[in-house]
Amino acid sequence: MCFFIAIIDPMSSLSNRDVLSVSDLTRSARMLLEGEFPSVFVEGEISNFSKPASGHWYFTLKDDKSQLRCAMFRNRNQRLQFLPRNGLQVVVRGKISLYEGRGDFQMIAEHMEEAGDGALRRAFEKLKLQLDQEGLFAAETKQPVPELPKHLAVITSATGAAIRDVLHVFERRFPALHVTVIAVPVQGDEAIPRIVQAIELANRYVDDPFDTILLTRGGGSLEDLWAFNTEPVARAIFASRLPIVSAVGHEIDVTIADYVADLRAPTPSAAAELLSPDQSRYLQQLDGFANKLTRGIQQTHLSHQRHLSHIRARLRHPGERLNQLHQRFDELDLRLQRGLKQAIAGHDVNGLGNRLKLAMSSRLQNQDQRLWRLKAGLVSPAQQLQNKQNQLTLLERRLEQRLGKARSDKQLQLEKAAAKLNAMSPLNTLARGFSIVTQGDSTTDVITRSDQVAVGDTITARLSSGRLKATVTETQIETDEEKQT
Repeated sequence: MCFFIAIIDPMSSLSNRDVLSVSDLTRSARMLLEGEFPSVFVEGEISNFSKPASGHWYFTLKDDKSQLRCAMFRNRNQRLQFLPRNGLQVVVRGKISLYEGRGDFQMIAEHMEEAGDGALRRAFEKLKLQLDQEGLFAAETKQPVPELPKHLAVITSATGAAIRDVLHVFERRFPALHVTVIAVPVQGDEAIPRIVQAIELANRYVDDPFDTILLTRGGGSLEDLWAFNTEPVARAIFASRLPIVSAVGHEIDVTIADYVADLRAPTPSAAAELLSPDQSRYLQQLDGFANKLTRGIQQTHLSHQRHLSHIRARLRHPGERLNQLHQRFDELDLRLQRGLKQAIAGHDVNGLGNRLKLAMSSRLQNQDQRLWRLKAGLVSPAQQLQNKQNQLTLLERRLEQRLGKARSDKQLQLEKAAAKLNAMSPLNTLARGFSIVTQGDSTTDVITRSDQVAVGDTITARLSSGRLKATVTETQIETDEEKQT
């Protein structure tokens, strides 16, 4: 059955009338609407949101007086970084159209953002451009971040997930790192001046000076992260004489603080990885130095042994030298006997005898003097070996003492660092009678206020030893007067 709508002009006759089909009329209306409203922005609250298997989104935008059906097709909604939900206030950009199949007036959405987010985004871009033109983002202004900080200041919330992630990474990679947490709120109006004060405090702290600052918090919406997109925080980071590492939000979150900071990390855990060396690498280096020192001692010992062997081979026993001198003396004695015999045969016995006696006496004196000089210059090989052995023993003792002292110093440094880290451990706080209360069986949903639970809820209390599970029977809200007392 077909339905027709007749457009009647009362001034015309019934025979001169134009009759349109429903399809023609709705198509004309759709073209008229799309021509008049090619692109509009509409703000409202989402209701009746549905996401069928096709991937398209269908929902209704409403305010306190009217409603508007909307459709956002898959090729458009895949670009959004959030999932809409009923009750969410949004700003939608699109064109007005008419769904011919039902004759429904609707909006074809092309882009969507949370209400208020657009204004924040425009303010973000404006401040980013201003600070960039002033040179706050320039690469030449960045300070180098030490490979191993001596004292690290972590500016963040004391109860957020970010500080737990950071401390967990430090404990795993390098527990000796000296870390001090400067607790600040990380969102809301109060966060901005507190963050600025914390940066200034870290820069002027003199009792145990910091050498690096980590500014961090967990992820959130643009509004949640807004304290890190403000001009006071940006200028405080730029004015810091200490290098600042920024790790705000998740990897996709980029803030003004990230642009101004000396180094940006995608997440709090990644920042802790960058700032903490792997302790196993240092232990390997220490083992390498010890092995190298041991090999050096062994090589020195072998070198001294070879040197002593060479000296021992060159030394000759004094008895051998005396035997040679005795042999030489015997030869001279034989020559003297032969000379006496020749002199007697020549009859000049007296004169020759006197000359021989003088020559022999002078020669004997020279030989005696030479013999005594040789004896005085000779040193027993055993004595020489003993002297060298004493020197080697002394050197080995000094080397062992220095190696032992170096190891003791390193061990003491490690124990002091471990003691400092242990002093900051939450387990010490538990040992003093405090407890950590969480929702139900959760170990991460920490309860810090009484309005986080209701009567009848199950809670878990972690103690220094073991856990307690309890049911809430009463809650009390602390008044301002009670907080002050």
